[in-house]
Amino acid sequence: MEESISLLGRLKKEFGCKEVDIRSYSPLTLAYIGDSVYDVMVRTVIVGRGNQSANRLHKTAVHFVNAGTQARMAEALQETFTEEEADIYRRGRNAKAYSTAKNASVADYRKATGFEALLGYLYLMDKPDRAIELVKLGVERLGLEI
Repeated sequence: MEESISLLGRLKKEFGCKEVDIRSYSPLTLAYIGDSVYDVMVRTVIVGRGNQSANRLHKTAVHFVNAGTQARMAEALQETFTEEEADIYRRGRNAKAYSTAKNASVADYRKATGFEALLGYLYLMDKPDRAIELVKLGVERLGLEI
C-alpha cells in the first residue's frame, strides 16, 4: 500500500524543492503563500456546499477573503495562538509592506498580513490540521457562515 503524502510533500517531491528552514522566510513571503492558502480553504468550502454560478461563488468568497474579515478573525483568535504562532503573527503584522489594501484601513491590512503569514507558516510546516482549526474557529467566533 502506498504511503499517503500531503499536497505540500507531493509538490516538493515532484518539483525537487530543497528543504528550507521555514523560520528563515520573511513574514511577507509567509503572507504571500498564506493568502493563497486561505483563499483555497474558503473556496474549497464554498464549492463543497454546492454547485453555484461562478459569479455567486466569487461574491461569497469575497465576503471572507478580504483584509477586514481576516483582521477580525486574527483578533478573535489571538488568545488561542501558541507562543510560536503568536510570534509569527506579530512578525507578519509588523512587517513593512510596500502596498496596502484597496478597501481596508492600514491597521486591518497589517492584522490581515499577520494572519496570512501565520497560515503560510502552518502550510509550509505541513500543519494543515492546525490551519483548518484556526480558520474554522475564526469563522465560528465571528458568527459567519461559509
